[in-house]
Amino acid sequence: MTIERWKVGEFRLTKIEETSGWTPLEFLLDVLPAATLGEIEAVDWLTPTYLRDGEMNTLVNSFLLETPTHKLVIDTGVGNGKKRMAPGFDRLDTDFLERFEKLCPRDQVDGVIFTHLHMDHVGWNTMLEDGRWQPTFPNARYCFVREEYEHWKAFALDPLAPGAYSEFGYSLVDAVAVFEDSLAPIEQAGLITWVEPGQEVVPGVTLISTAGHTPGHVAVLIEDAGESAVITGDLLHTQVQIARPDWSAEMDTDPEVAALTRKDFVERFADTPTLVIGTHFGAPAAGYIARDGSTYKLLPTPG
Repeated sequence: MTIERWKVGEFRLTKIEETSGWTPLEFLLDVLPAATLGEIEAVDWLTPTYLRDGEMNTLVNSFLLETPTHKLVIDTGVGNGKKRMAPGFDRLDTDFLERFEKLCPRDQVDGVIFTHLHMDHVGWNTMLEDGRWQPTFPNARYCFVREEYEHWKAFALDPLAPGAYSEFGYSLVDAVAVFEDSLAPIEQAGLITWVEPGQEVVPGVTLISTAGHTPGHVAVLIEDAGESAVITGDLLHTQVQIARPDWSAEMDTDPEVAALTRKDFVERFADTPTLVIGTHFGAPAAGYIARDGSTYKLLPTPG
């Protein structure tokens, strides 16, 4: 597993991988239905850092952000022992938590921030203890965007909800199981703090509205001492969407809005000193967006 670390002013940001490896392009074509193999391979800057031998360098990442006053987790991955429809994520058994606690004991985390509430971003919200799903970070406030949480709560209770996606898309959303084992226990424990897009959650950490993939999706902007970084969440599932922001994902709640949001995001941060960090980018997970003729590219920056 690769650990990458960055400094943003006096803040320290550490990427903690939950899964590692390269993803076959066949799976990526399912995720991005408008993409073709030839169009992906034509994006020359992907090779060899992000694309090689018919595979894309994409992972599931979580982040630990340490500021002078807070220890924050940003997105919590898939989690161990969770029953999931998607075969690659069903009942994972990794050493993620052991590696995390070498960096920060879980009872010292005082806040958990989410780009959105899909299966691979909320799993370590809870862990199985004494036969029940209990909060993994018992002393933390879990910062849920209210619109996002209420959407998935209603979705999980709606018997017609699966029809909103293809069978493949719904298997990756898996809304009922995710709500029951990773979201509802946090509400029952009274650990939710409601936040909104545009809000500064703690000094130097602001949520940017990036709706489209989900109704309340946010990117996380980190700023200190004149330096900045932004964590994308699933606004960008993969690096190729920087070159092709028009390619929306099969799991997007509103693909058209997602494409427009992605285009605005890429334009906003192109040719700026803001470090862009992908929640699903393989190492190096961070880089700077630069204009590349009529499109854009990512200039990778190892942590």
